[in-house]
Amino acid sequence: MDSFSDDETKKICAEFANVDFVQRKFDVLAWQWKAAIAQNINTEWVLALDADYVVSNELLKEIKELKPTDNTGGYVTSFVYKIEGHPLKGTLYPPIVTLYRLTGADYLQDGHAQRVQIVGDTERLNGVMYHDDRKSTARWHQSQRNYAKQEAEKFKGLSFSELRPIDKVRFCGLGPLFVGPYTLFIKGVIVNGWPGLKYAWQRVIAETYLLWARLK
Repeated sequence: MDSFSDDETKKICAEFANVDFVQRKFDVLAWQWKAAIAQNINTEWVLALDADYVVSNELLKEIKELKPTDNTGGYVTSFVYKIEGHPLKGTLYPPIVTLYRLTGADYLQDGHAQRVQIVGDTERLNGVMYHDDRKSTARWHQSQRNYAKQEAEKFKGLSFSELRPIDKVRFCGLGPLFVGPYTLFIKGVIVNGWPGLKYAWQRVIAETYLLWARLK
């Protein structure tokens, strides 16, 4: 499901006979995914991948050996974040459902991200997914500004008591102060050297964009 990208996505997809290439003008992520799973999918299960996700060999092997029960609706996957190809010790990227039964699945917009709702129980996978973002610096900043606007709108629609503890910190404008030390020392990315420092700095900038967006 491509949003009329101007890179070589279409050309690359055309090289694989097992790829169906569909284009849809982008509005929000949830609607892109709704449109994607509304396609003529002829399998019971869906492995939902963003363009910057990479399935690890361990995860691939684990998926091949799964024996889901009738009550299993989906599987939650943890992520290893990569900066310029270097895997980090920790990440702020949350575990999410990436593998799920198609029947009854639906997507909701949650701030700047999409979240799938499924029917049945969820189980945790041991293998990890890599998040390998290759955006240019300019594209990254543009994306973060858009994400910040969507997160700010989400906050405006909730009362303070409804926010998660971490979002209460962000709502109060303290995110830029805390996210750097938290990422470096609690998540431990300081051991990754320059890639870890870059990731922590990106999180500070992202929280600063959010603060600006919320104050507007």
